[in-house]
Amino acid sequence: MSEQIPVKQIPPANPKKPDDGRQAERFNPGKRIYVRAVKGLYQRLRRNMGWLMMLAFLGLPWVPYEGRQGILLDLANQKFYLFGVTLWPQDLTLLAYLLMFSAFALFFMTTFLGRVWCGYMCPQTVWTFLFIWFEEKFEGNANQRKKLDSAPMSANKLWRKAAKHSGWLLVSLVTALTFVGYFVPINGLVLDFFTGQAGFWLTFWVLFFAFCTYGNAGWMREIMCTHMCPYARFQSAMFDKDTFIVGYDASRGEQRGPRSRKQDPKTLGLGDCIDCKLCVQVCPTGIDIRDGLQYECINCGACIDACDEVMVKMGYQPKLISYTTEHQLAGGKTHVLRPKLLGYGLVMIIMTGLLLVTFANRTLAQLDVVRDRSALYRESAEGLIVNEYTLKVLNKDVKAHEFVVTVKGIDPTALHWSGNHKIMVASGEVATLPVSLSVDPYDLKGTITDIEFSAKAADNADINAEHGSRFFGPQ
Repeated sequence: MSEQIPVKQIPPANPKKPDDGRQAERFNPGKRIYVRAVKGLYQRLRRNMGWLMMLAFLGLPWVPYEGRQGILLDLANQKFYLFGVTLWPQDLTLLAYLLMFSAFALFFMTTFLGRVWCGYMCPQTVWTFLFIWFEEKFEGNANQRKKLDSAPMSANKLWRKAAKHSGWLLVSLVTALTFVGYFVPINGLVLDFFTGQAGFWLTFWVLFFAFCTYGNAGWMREIMCTHMCPYARFQSAMFDKDTFIVGYDASRGEQRGPRSRKQDPKTLGLGDCIDCKLCVQVCPTGIDIRDGLQYECINCGACIDACDEVMVKMGYQPKLISYTTEHQLAGGKTHVLRPKLLGYGLVMIIMTGLLLVTFANRTLAQLDVVRDRSALYRESAEGLIVNEYTLKVLNKDVKAHEFVVTVKGIDPTALHWSGNHKIMVASGEVATLPVSLSVDPYDLKGTITDIEFSAKAADNADINAEHGSRFFGPQ
């Protein structure tokens, strides 16, 4: 008996008309997409969100705070300045909680509203639409840009291309300087870069990120979203039939076909879709939303605005394409509150609580004690047992403090302290204090005595730190 599995041919329930070749080429990285401009509610929202994100990115490094840059991620000195907070490598737990919260916030948003992050707030999308704006200003609309690209080189083409690429390069350079300015003081960076005083590595990183911005937003564009972004690949794990996506109502739109505004589509056996393909022409990733849910869709809503404009002109009801769910498209009811969404929300609340509690309990001082490694102890000329320590006091506060250092664990009347008891520590700095402790061997209760050093700010008792150590004596 043959083991071959019989194949049953099932025709599609909704056969589509052949497209214009754009869909067949959407996986071809060499196929350029000429995005058509569109106006509407969601594009105004996208532009406003884009400008907000861009202005925040460009402006935050220039905001001063108490004589320094408000936000500075100083990797060289392992200090992160966030206005009134200075974070150190010892505060890595805060970063871990923040990253976990951000991850589950993205999962929550994706489960609820699909890829709205990609469509409205992702830097790749924001900068891509900004670069497309330069194209429209210097080269015209989508059809004019396509015609210009296919035309032979001329003076008109040369100056338009030069102006466009000059704008791209300028934006890329500003973006790169701003990004690097989060890690080194931006005032000095800009001055040194344009005067040629910046070092090799600073210049390299600025040019590297400028090149990446120019390539990603100017040339690669949708390739980043469809071929390189991992988010597009694992988003399906968070989608369900109640996720709000950009969807096409096939029950209302099919069969597609052109007609005049005066003709009744029902008498022609047609649906509301006039097959104008505007939804495809305005899509930044080049897909046809009428083919159903696709991972390339970034939920930007451009096709919704384009279709609504056509529906209004035809005298039909809008929202043939809309933010909807698969349940709603199938005639069912959308369930907003569901276990997966509630689970992501609960984890977000837990991560927020852990972040706040950890931040509230974060100490503004840290004390490290390093024993003398050359000998456990030594005996002085007076017969005292001497142990030597190096104390390192870290001040995490935004202002300098004088710390008073003490020790407990040994009877103060029998202890001899050699060294300073006070040390001034600047904001975000580490100060070193060498200390020698001497004890009469008759006052020691054993070979090893547990002791504890304490460093407390003289002007604020809440800023303090402790660190345990040991005092060694003879057997």
